[in-house]
Amino acid sequence: MKRIILFLFASLIVYATFFTEKDRLDREVKRLCAIDGGIKVYESVKLPAERFDQYGQISIPYKKNVKARDEYYYESSTVYLIRGNPEMWRSHYRVYRVYDSKFLGESVGYARVGGDIPGPWHSSSYSCPDKVDITDLKKQIFVEN
Repeated sequence: MKRIILFLFASLIVYATFFTEKDRLDREVKRLCAIDGGIKVYESVKLPAERFDQYGQISIPYKKNVKARDEYYYESSTVYLIRGNPEMWRSHYRVYRVYDSKFLGESVGYARVGGDIPGPWHSSSYSCPDKVDITDLKKQIFVEN
């Protein structure tokens, strides 16, 4: 009897580890990242050192907040591929030059949150690739002259 209970318990652990919706979505996130995830720079921009802050960043506004003096702006979108628990989404950032609307670069990332056993703890998450938010994209497009 002990062997049967032990076998059932081990089977449950194997099933929970390899065949849950959370793990299936993690594999899907990884597959989608391999297809189009990451940063793509179409044109680098050399700027003088005074354009960068103490952290080596350049400040550019979101498209809706562009003012007449701004030279660059970014757009972003988040598309939810699955809603609820778990959730999965695609994040996409694009940077443009104002005067000619030139598309300078983009970043795409995928993420999954949730799908865990309910409890008082935070939900687990998985995302890829690393470093694909707007800050990382700006670091690759804008270089110090």
